[in-house]
Amino acid sequence: GGTLTIHTGNVIVSDTLTDRANDFLPGPYVLLSVADTGSGMSQEVKEHLFEPFFTTKEKGKGTGLGLATCYGIIKQSGGHIRVQSELGRGTTFEVYLPEVRGAAGAEVSAPEKSRKPDGGTEKLLVVEDDVAVRPLTLSILKSMGYDVLEACDGMEAIRLINAMNPCDIDLVITDVVMPNMGGKELGAWLREHHPEVRILFTSGYIDSPLHGNDADDLFLQKPFTPGKLSARVRQVLDRAHPLS
Repeated sequence: GGTLTIHTGNVIVSDTLTDRANDFLPGPYVLLSVADTGSGMSQEVKEHLFEPFFTTKEKGKGTGLGLATCYGIIKQSGGHIRVQSELGRGTTFEVYLPEVRGAAGAEVSAPEKSRKPDGGTEKLLVVEDDVAVRPLTLSILKSMGYDVLEACDGMEAIRLINAMNPCDIDLVITDVVMPNMGGKELGAWLREHHPEVRILFTSGYIDSPLHGNDADDLFLQKPFTPGKLSARVRQVLDRAHPLS
């Protein structure tokens, strides 16, 4: 039951609505609004709404990646998303995408990359077998300005790196547990063949073979928030390299 209302339009966003701290600047936008008359959300739920893996569903009923993926796509496109919701009074999502003038299909030159907080322009390789986690991780990192490649396991990562001449990857972000070849084996191969490439390991297992050793600053526990991912990536890229 209830009513779902979808609305689109062109709007001029003023200073009173913007949030410069989150790169939501005044100007012309295309607005997509989706409103329902459902049960609404509590303030606590709204505070965690866009975090990866956060869900109000029962265990096994959902991954909590949908809204986090939406958030990453919208931010990557230079847009902004707002949520208004109260318990018993429904929810409204408003998506603001920057308006682009010109004929449909016309090429628009990409803005020059500039480093954002906890972001950069380095080339990263994400090695992740989970088809839900990988695109989300890519989206988060691209929204921070990075040039990002992807692979589904260690063997595919090696094939991709071997095809490069020379290898210009700055950081490999790899899951530890994967089919065919896991992150630990990939890390050993990288240290032998490309010791200049930095490595950041991730895992959802507390008892990961890399968790708790002296390389904690090179490990990121799943689930992670976009902020934790971007901060850890920047930390690994900025630390003194053993070869330097």
